Amino acid sequence: MTDAAFGQIVLVGAGNMGGAMLAGWLKSGVPGSSVTVLDPGPSDKMMAMITEAGARHSVSAPDGLAADILFLAVKPQVMDAVLPGLKSLVGAQTTVVSVAAGKTIASMESHLGKAAMVRAMPNTPAMVGRGVTGAFANAAVSYAQRDIVHRLLKVSGPVEWVGSEADINAVTALSGSGPAYVFYLVECMAEAGRKAGLPADLAMRLARETVAGAGELLHQSPDPASTLRKNVTSPGGTTAAALSVLMADDGMQPLFDAAIEAARKRAEELAQ
Repeated sequence: MTDAAFGQIVLVGAGNMGGAMLAGWLKSGVPGSSVTVLDPGPSDKMMAMITEAGARHSVSAPDGLAADILFLAVKPQVMDAVLPGLKSLVGAQTTVVSVAAGKTIASMESHLGKAAMVRAMPNTPAMVGRGVTGAFANAAVSYAQRDIVHRLLKVSGPVEWVGSEADINAVTALSGSGPAYVFYLVECMAEAGRKAGLPADLAMRLARETVAGAGELLHQSPDPASTLRKNVTSPGGTTAAALSVLMADDGMQPLFDAAIEAARKRAEELAQ
């Protein structure tokens, strides 16, 4: 990654997600001198990162600055208030990238005008470099612009492009909200362990490490999840007994079907 490859990157919002993206860019070789961070009150840690990298910090859009990449990492609730002040940054060369859930390209265009725009949906493991991002590019995004956005997004993990903007709602439901489902799985496993007779703190430690370890095995193994599941399952054994409950007609699959659909519908509602 070089300064010339990306031009001027303007990062709007230096909270958890914006900070994680900035850290990933700098680690990957994006020069701090090519980054301007717009945030009214970055944390001391974030300000130290900005200063050490030689990046520029501003509370509002600086006069005369044209963004090559305008990266929007603010919360959806404040997006409509923030966008009007950014219009001066958007020119013919600008690619706008938003990671705000529920904010459509049309809603962004209503404030910024027509432009090359990408909607991206990362998830919270991006903060430790283990996220996954779904992304959609509108027709104004060139191949070269999409390649640059892909390289910026992949610093936090794999990037999967979808064919329609509506698909971002399903991505939000599956992977965007997905970490919460996994964390709740840990809670449920730990509680079940407690009910089976284990001390609560021990049950939680076992559940946390089991899920974390299984995730790492899934990450490192080329085998599909179904194969890894079968590898653990001896015929007539304890795992098979548990799976007979979890994989029953009224087990986990219909629950996840309903949960993901509820999240997808809510994402759709928020986008209106």
